This record gives sequence, structure tokens and C-alpha cells, in this order.
Amino acid sequence: MNYSVNQIAEITNAKIAGDGSLIIKNIAFDSRIIYSTKNTAFIAINTQKNSGEKFIEAAIDRGIEIIISEHHQPNYENITWIIVENSVEFLQKLAKYHYENSHIKSIGITGSNGKTILKEWLYQCLWNEFPTVKSPKSFNSQIGLPLSLLQINFSHKLGIFEVGISKPDEMEKLENIFHPQIGLLTHIGTAHLANFASEEDLINEKIKLFKNSEVIIYNGDNLLVDKKIKTLYSSKKLISYGFKENNHVNFKINIPKEDNVVVKYFDEEISFPVHQRDEATLTNALALVTVLKELEIDNKNIIEKINALKAVEMRLEAIEGIKNNIVINDSFNLDLDSLKTALQFLNEYNKPKKSLVLTDIVGVNSNSKELYEEVSELVNEQKFDSVFLIGNEISKFSELFKSKTFTFINTQELIDSKHLTEIENQIILLKGARKFEIERLKDILELRKHDTVLEVNLNAILHNINFHKSLLKPKTKMMAMVKANAYGLGSYEISEFLQHHHIDYLGVAFVDEGVELRKKGITVPIVVMNPEQHSYETVIAYNLEPEIYSFRVLELFYEAVQKSGYDKKYPIHIKLETGMHRLGFKDFELDELIQVLNNKNLKVQSIFSHLSSSDLPDEKEFTLHQLEIFNKNSNYLIENLGYSPIRHILNSSGITNYTDYQYDMVRMGIGMLGESPNSEIQKQLHSVVSFKTVISQISLVENGESVGYSRRFKTDHPTRIATIPVGYADGIPRLIGNQVGNVGINKTLAPIVGNICMDMMMINIDHIPNAKEGDSVTVFNAKPTLKDFAGYCNTITYEILTSISPRVKRIYVKD
Repeated sequence: MNYSVNQIAEITNAKIAGDGSLIIKNIAFDSRIIYSTKNTAFIAINTQKNSGEKFIEAAIDRGIEIIISEHHQPNYENITWIIVENSVEFLQKLAKYHYENSHIKSIGITGSNGKTILKEWLYQCLWNEFPTVKSPKSFNSQIGLPLSLLQINFSHKLGIFEVGISKPDEMEKLENIFHPQIGLLTHIGTAHLANFASEEDLINEKIKLFKNSEVIIYNGDNLLVDKKIKTLYSSKKLISYGFKENNHVNFKINIPKEDNVVVKYFDEEISFPVHQRDEATLTNALALVTVLKELEIDNKNIIEKINALKAVEMRLEAIEGIKNNIVINDSFNLDLDSLKTALQFLNEYNKPKKSLVLTDIVGVNSNSKELYEEVSELVNEQKFDSVFLIGNEISKFSELFKSKTFTFINTQELIDSKHLTEIENQIILLKGARKFEIERLKDILELRKHDTVLEVNLNAILHNINFHKSLLKPKTKMMAMVKANAYGLGSYEISEFLQHHHIDYLGVAFVDEGVELRKKGITVPIVVMNPEQHSYETVIAYNLEPEIYSFRVLELFYEAVQKSGYDKKYPIHIKLETGMHRLGFKDFELDELIQVLNNKNLKVQSIFSHLSSSDLPDEKEFTLHQLEIFNKNSNYLIENLGYSPIRHILNSSGITNYTDYQYDMVRMGIGMLGESPNSEIQKQLHSVVSFKTVISQISLVENGESVGYSRRFKTDHPTRIATIPVGYADGIPRLIGNQVGNVGINKTLAPIVGNICMDMMMINIDHIPNAKEGDSVTVFNAKPTLKDFAGYCNTITYEILTSISPRVKRIYVKD
């Protein structure tokens, strides 16, 4: 993309205020993750749930000089405005023009599963055949697809783009923007099926993308898909792939366990090794072969390309480092798209100093000087304290980098220099091509070396929050509960992420938790749910907001406010007792409460209560009674205070089960972490937490021998026993030993045998013959799930998460 403001206005029928000669090469839509301001415009996207126009000021503060918006705000000097009628339609119109004037061959991928994997595999196979552009990450929606198409430049010959829909009537709009020559339909699953009347309706919507395609490649194992495509598109070139023999492309025989797989492509046979043999991987391999054949890649070349495929790592991870550093590990792959993504992730942290480790970009067909000029421009805008370049190629252009820059031929040379271990109080981004093995740097920089880790998926948290928000009115605020170290996940790391995504409030249990967040730079309003008497001065000193639940607490806190010299109305949060009988003002205390509040220099920021049983259908009558009391008493308070504080009573299960009582704000707790008592809601949430370790040793224990302390388990036949390095000091309760609980190895449940030790436990793996030392072990995530594990422990998921020891390394991942 390379247009002047005047050209864009002409293409889209927009109006201009400012300098029409300015050039736009990039469009940013999120003010929080602007990684470059040069030739970049910020588009304020308005949706039913939110208005991007409230973030215009933030974009301008970051250095943006061109704003695309539905409304002109003339109070900003030296800013050029492109004024549009509808921000989303503007983006789509511009993308359509850009795509239709690009003259590239295009592949459009849609379906329920496998879109991103196939896009990345195709890119790996084709970049050295044709100059290729692809969707960044999973940009495939009404907004994401246009942004992807706008990345096309004059040098590209092939474009590979994902296209995703979640409800009826979306695909027609996307097909109007993008009509691929080759259409690829992956597996049709249950994703988004809830928004359609039937699977047939979902299929009908998906295949609208192929209306103008010349070739349609599709998974023919689904008979309904096969019938629909053959009926609707009989005049086009159709190629089906799948396990069933009726497909044009399938496996010649049953999949062998060790030998190469043999793919039958019409009358040809292609044999190649496949290391992962699950159904999804094999199905994707068939689709890949089919597309490569359609692009006239010969069989020998296809086999070479498949053998060279690298695992598609679509994640960044953040870990606690030595010397108070945060280490962002993105050592899985490196191209311009993934570098931009990593720089965006970096901007979610507010440490003032940061350093970068960057390697050669491997396998890109372009002029090196132009490539590294673009790389250095991106890097220079981030104002790194230090930049460490690894590789012969990138080192040649070290003078382009404005930070303090060091060059190294290989990763070992950087390790030997000791530079990285001297860094303190910074965020360190490791970004490199796989061949440089810079993951070795992570091992040196990380604070905890324990093989047992708690992996927290930040994008899953965001998905779960957004799902709950979709049930609410656009103006309803949200408080995220981050007490008890954010349910054991890491209070600062979770709070930092939530602050970046504009959470309205954070909730902690005790003052110390709030103080720690303030010291680390969290500025969001923080409510202290249980402020202790001796902590009131600290509450005020760190701008925290206390829950007030009794006259004693009210009087003592007000005394502290007066002593502090605070000269404004201090914000407090009034807790009402509605039936839980824990804390709160009761009905008969309201008149006195009103009188006291009206005579004190305090501001009631919110009025709230807590539902005791919103997760229990059998207690609906009691919950409605609680809601009735809260409504009556909060209304009475508001009438007599003379102003309207925020009201909130719904917790996670309350949001889904009693949505009509959302008032002005809701509180997210365990729902944010992907847990719901409602089975239908649970299907919509993503798992956030994965507790993992590895097999330390495998032993063959003879018949009649015992395992572990107290000889509680004895074998009745020669048994393979695995020892794993996690025990009750890590938060595993002893009560689940002796075959009460299970862990997951190679997607198979394996029973815990013997007593659980402080640092270890033993597992029976007789039924998992392929398990070996060093293999990954899942304590909980998918198999067993967090709920399964809580069931073994005869408790709730909250207790499991909050019991995980601080010595367990937390890793923060963005897929």
C-alpha cells in the first residue's frame, strides 16, 4: 500500500482536512500497539460495542499525524484528517480497490479449523517460488481481511489470505472485497455453529467465498460439503481431499506408524514422511499437497518442501527474568510480519527501558539493504536502550540502528560476551530465526529453571472477557478481580495486560496487593475489598479505593483521610448486605449511613453487593431475592445521596445467568480464566491455564515391588513407572496420590501411584508404551481439565489455582 491522502479520498469518496499530499503506507487501528508512525494513519473504527474515536488522542500522542475518522476534531493542530461516513466500510472499499488493482494470483482459505496452519505452511512452501504476501496472524474478519489485503505491494505475485466468518451474511461482504482465484475450504467443525440454524446454513455461508473462484479445493470427507459444492459450483474446477476414497486426493493405504505416508493425487502417488500423525495434521497435509500441485509444483519439489516445513509457532511468551527483567521470548520464527507483532506485544509493558536481540532474517527473496532499512526503521522507533544483532547479514547494517548496538556472528558469541546478564530492570525481546537457536538466551535470562511451569494464555483471557462483554450493554463497565495473585496466575502480569486492554477497575483483597501493583506502574482504579484498619494511610498514599462495609470502618477511614490532608472527596465503595451474611450495611442501617455520608468529605464511587449462589440453578429464587434487596436498597441510597454512584452485583456466573441485572458494572473473576458452571457457556470460553512438567525418569518396577513413601502402592506385575518433578510443595495435594488422580501424557490419562512427595510424584505409564523421558506431562489443561483436577482434589477450581506455589515458573503466552 502506498497512496497519498488525496488518492485515498478519491478512491473512497472521503473528505480531507489538512495536507492531502501526505503518503500513507500503513493503517493502524489500535492506539495501544502502534509500532511505527512513519507514513502511518490511525483509523478510528466505530462498532456497536465501542468507538475508536475515543482513542484518537492516544494515537496522536504516539506521533500519528493522519487520522481517519467519521468525525473531524479540529482542535488538534498539524493533523490531517480523512473524514469518512463509515469507518469499516471505508476500510473495505479501500482494500477492494487495492486488491483489484494488484494483479496478483490469490488463495483464499476459509473453514472452521486449520486456516492459519495451512496459510503458514503454504507461505513456507511458496515464498521462494513467488514473492508472496499473507495475512498477518489470524487477520480474517470484516476488519482483519481488509488490513491484510492492504499489505499487498507491487512486487508481490501471490497472496495467501484467511477469510473468517462467525454469523450469517458476513461472507457476502468479504467476497465482494476479496475474490480468490483458488478457494480452499478446510474442515467444517462446530466453531460458530451456535450462530447458525444448522450445519448446512454454516456451509452455505462459508462457500459463498468461492463465487468467483476458478478452482475450489475442499475437504470432501464431509458429505454435505461435497454435495453442496458439486451442486452450486459444478462448472468450476473442483478438487476434493480427505481420508475417504471418494476424494480426488487421499491416502493410498491405512496410515503406517513408521514408514512414509503415500498420498494418491488423482493417478499419481507422492510419498513423504509425516512426523505428527494425528487426523488434523494429516488432513492439512493433504490440503497442502493439493494446492502445491495446482500451482504446478513438481512432486520432487513438493517432497523437499514438506521435509523442510517448520512447526508453526504462533505464540510469544513472557517470563520473569533475572535482575528484575521481563523476557519476551519470540525465538520461533522471524519475518517482517512477526517482528511487527513482537513489537506490538512489547508495547503492552510499561518498563521504561528495553533491549532487543535480533538475528538475520532468513529465507526472504528481497534486496538486503532495503529489507534491513525497513527493519531498522521499525526498531529505531521503539527507542531501545541496547540492540544486539546476531548474524553476518544483519551485522553489515549495524550503522542503521540508532540505539547502542552490538554485533555478533552467532548466539554463542553473544552468550560469551556476558552483555545480556548485565542488564537490569528492563524488558528484553528475543526475536530470531530458528537456526540461530536464541532460545538458549531465554535459558540464561530466566529467573526460575524449574521444569514445572504454569503457562498462562493472555489471548485466551482477552477472548473470555470479550465473550462476557458481548452479553452486556456497550456502556456497562467491567471490574477484573486480581486478588490472591490474580488467582495464582501473577497479579502484576495479568493486571498489566488488562490495563492495556482498558479494563475499568481492578479488585484486590488486601492493601498490600494494591500497593504492589501501583509500585509496578498500574494506574487503573483499584478497589480494596478488605482494607484492614492499620492500612488506611497506605490506601490513601497509593490512591487505592476502599470497600466500606460498616460504620466502624467508615469512621476510621474518614479519620485517616482527614489526617492525610486530602482536600477532595475521597472515593469509597459501599458494600450492602443482601443475604450472604458476610460483610455489608443492612436495611435498618441505611438512614444513618446516608446521614453520615452526607456530612463527610467522601464520594461514594460505587454501591455493590455479592451474590452467594448465582452459579446454582436450584438457588434461583434466593438469588432473585438478593437482587431485589440490592435494587431496593441501592435505589434508596442514590435517592438520598443526590447523585448516582456505579452499581454492581454480578460476578462471572451472574453475568451469564442474570444478565438483566448488570446495572453499571460487573465483576469478572473465574470466568476470565475460562471457567463457567454453565455447560453451554463453557463451550464458548477458552482454556487459560496449563500446568505442565516433564518425565524425569522411567523405571521398570518388578512384580510385588513398592513405589514411594510408606509403600502405599505395590505392583502386581512388572510395571513402567514415570517420575515427574512436581509435588505438594508445588501445590499438588497429597490426597490425590494412590490412584485418586491422573495426569496427561501424550493425550492419555495416567494414574498417580504411591504417596505424592514434596518435590516429585510417580505415574503408572504401562498403557502408554511410547512415553519416554523428557516427554511433556499435563497436570491440568485439556486432559485432565482444570475442573477434572479440582474433582480429584474434591474442591473448586479457585482453590487449585491459588494453591500453586510461587516456585512454579509462570510463562505468559500470546498465541
